[in-house]
Amino acid sequence: MEGKPTPDDPSDNEADASANRRWPTWRRLLLIVGAIVVGLLVLIQAVPYGRDHTNPPVTATTTWDSPQTQSLFATACGDCHSNETEWPWYSNIAPVSWLTEKDVKDGREELNISEAQSEVEVEEMVEVIRDGSMPPWFYTIPHPDADLSSREKEALITGLEATFLGRESTDPRGEEAESEDEQDES
Repeated sequence: MEGKPTPDDPSDNEADASANRRWPTWRRLLLIVGAIVVGLLVLIQAVPYGRDHTNPPVTATTTWDSPQTQSLFATACGDCHSNETEWPWYSNIAPVSWLTEKDVKDGREELNISEAQSEVEVEEMVEVIRDGSMPPWFYTIPHPDADLSSREKEALITGLEATFLGRESTDPRGEEAESEDEQDES
């Protein structure tokens, strides 16, 4: 029959034999690569960096303008910008432990509300919250509560300004809250 390959057709047999020889080679290569990756992951667990999860002592406290500001800061910023870091389980597994340790160390160097500082850069805090660079996108993946809505970001910004600059806070409806001086005069 014309057009249909026959079992005696040598070109088909060569193609089948070639495909059969290639598949086991790729399977073996995949197994070897997989074993190497698993071996490396096990081996890097011996590197001690990223496993010291003792928080330094809190030497300064912040008097927050409201519990909402304190809660928003703790949720979105506190793990990296205070000495009250909550270390998740995955922060014990390299290489994630290395990245987590580095991010917390860098965050505390930039701003640490748990230690006495001469000046808190409120304008810089406001800028990085507004432009979305804080909290970083990769932090919000395992911490979805840290991915603040626009309203929560504005509430945090207003609260930070009130806390660190002494500006009047606004309530959730956007109205200015009366300061204690105005309440005393009434």
